[in-house]
Amino acid sequence: MTDRQYIVNALETALSDVLEREIAGLADDVRLFDDLHLDSTTMLELLMALEDSIELVVDPETLDIEDFASVGTFTDFVLATRGELSATA
Repeated sequence: MTDRQYIVNALETALSDVLEREIAGLADDVRLFDDLHLDSTTMLELLMALEDSIELVVDPETLDIEDFASVGTFTDFVLATRGELSATA
């Protein structure tokens, strides 16, 4: 499993918990706010869940709404935050 797939799997698990419904098979172009109907509160819950599950450490001062546009941009953000963004992203 690639680092990218690991993050997407963790994202699906965290989203399922936060949204209290099954989330699976996410594609990079799925929009977090428009397609999955996240809001600022659920986004914070998502970040906290990922902090626990994949030991993601996020400085709230560095958050940019663009990073949360889609599954792909969020995955890139997580990989960059963890220092794992590769040329394949």
